Formats: sequence, C-alpha cells, structure tokens
Amino acid sequence: MRRSAHALAALLAVSLLAACATAPPHVAMAPGTAAYNRPYVVGGRHYSVLPACAGYQQRGIASWYGPGFNGHPTSTGSTYNMYALTAASKVLPLPCWVRVTNLRNGRQVVVKVNDRGPFVANRIIDLSYAAARDLDMIGPGTAIVELQAVDPGRPRSNPPPPRTQVQGAPAPRLFLQVGAFAGRDNAQHLATALRDMGFGPVRVDTLLRGQRQTLFAVRLGPLATVDKLDAAARRMNAIGIKGFRVQVD
Repeated sequence: MRRSAHALAALLAVSLLAACATAPPHVAMAPGTAAYNRPYVVGGRHYSVLPACAGYQQRGIASWYGPGFNGHPTSTGSTYNMYALTAASKVLPLPCWVRVTNLRNGRQVVVKVNDRGPFVANRIIDLSYAAARDLDMIGPGTAIVELQAVDPGRPRSNPPPPRTQVQGAPAPRLFLQVGAFAGRDNAQHLATALRDMGFGPVRVDTLLRGQRQTLFAVRLGPLATVDKLDAAARRMNAIGIKGFRVQVD
C-alpha cells in the first residue's frame, strides 16, 4: 500500500506538469473591475473569474441553497431571494445568465448568476430554491446538468439546448478524472496504482487538446450516483490525492 502511494504521488506530479502545459494564459483584470469579479480565496483555495460569460458551456453536478440564506446579501450586494431564478458560480463573471438543463429529465431553467459558490466539493453551480424546483431536484438535492451561457435579450443567438435522456440521448455518466498525461505509459501506471489501492473501475481515455496535442486521461468511473462519486472523492482526499475533476459524459 505504501509503495502504491509513493508511486501515485510521483505520477500525479507528472500529470500536473502535463496539465500546466495546456493551462490557459493569465487574463489581466480591466481597470474598474468589480471586487466580486476579481480573483479571490475561500477556505485557502484560490479562484479565478472568467473574463466573459459568452461561450461558456460546462457539464457537472448542480446543488441548491434555500431558507438558510434567504434574505442575506449575495456577492453582488443584492438580497438573495430563494423564490427568484438565480444561482451562484465560482468562476462566472457577475452578473451572467445561463441555461441549466437537467440531463436526466430534460427540464430547463434560465437563471441570473449573481452570487459566489458553491464551495462544496464537486459542484459547478448552486441554484435558488425556485430554479431547483423547476428542475425537479429539490428532493435529491443534486442533479447532473449542462450549463450554457445565454443572452436573454438576444434569444436567437443562444445555443440550442442539449439532448437529454428523456429525448433519447444516452444517460449521463459520472467520472472523476484523476490525471492526464502526455504519455500513455504514465497513464497506465497511474491506473494500475489506483486499482492496487482498491479504486475502480479505472480507465484510460484519449483526449485531444487543440489540433496537435494528445493527452491520456485516467478516470475513475462511470460512478452510478452522485453519492458514490462524493464517497470516492472523500477517499482520495483522505490519502492525499488532489486536483481531480468531475466529468460528465
């Protein structure tokens, strides 16, 4: 077990270097940028805000927040109203509008992003009670979603919504990407180390970055539920595996 842990640490360091090679360049803040759209730190973790909302599209896990925050100020200074169609994002500039599609049941809602969060691991957006109700996710507490930036004033320019499971698309599948490598051998070694530590199922997938760069991604999954994904993530954190990402296929 100790040998596997040492091998894992070495391989993840190589993976980090591969990831850094494809990291986007730093974007300078325009003069007069509002404080809530500047880089910030929460819980010791650094976050950067995207320079624009246009073109944003992301799949992941949504959560919601309600009565405990109702009437409190949001990051923009407005008052949180759990009955309004709003949301919180860690990375989108405020304000911003996104269409949120539940990839299982096909329900959709357009929300105004006016707050920061969620700062619970493995979530990409925190929805108001009203938005969560429209997506039929109040009971479960989470949903697998796709986010698409939209312009409410120019509906014809907005991207089409994704096909969902109820429309015949494959059921969304949850993964944790643990590392990505320029070489297949390192990816296979990491996959073997994870299996030796009792993680599974583990797979190595080929990713294309741009037109020329190929990366080999080590992914845990598919994981049957959000709870199973969260349990695997907690176990990874407990043994020092950091930097993994939630992915939805």
